[in-house]
Amino acid sequence: MTGKKSGALEVFQNPRPGRKYEIRFECPEFTCLCPRTGQPDFATIGIIYSPDKLCIELKSLKLYLWSYRDEGAFHEEVTNRILDDLVAACMPRRMQVTGDFLVRGGIHTIVTANHPEA
Repeated sequence: MTGKKSGALEVFQNPRPGRKYEIRFECPEFTCLCPRTGQPDFATIGIIYSPDKLCIELKSLKLYLWSYRDEGAFHEEVTNRILDDLVAACMPRRMQVTGDFLVRGGIHTIVTANHPEA
């Protein structure tokens, strides 16, 4: 399956589709660009999900996240777009994506998006 970004999100069959369990990913090297200044933004992207029939393949997730490096996006937009693309790829029971962005201009930003919406 392909996400909306240039990096293709691949999935595989959940080995335990009848069991409710949780998968957590922490991606501490996420970067994108500030759409106003072009300066790099650095973040840790946290992903927590309960798979249904499909799981996200890790190498494709890494390449997908790397595809943001040269793209300008506000923190709120990028966090929500990652959630949308991951949900479209694997249709989880539930998922949460958190963007924990480093301090810029004296402000530390954390954006959390949920599926289904809480």
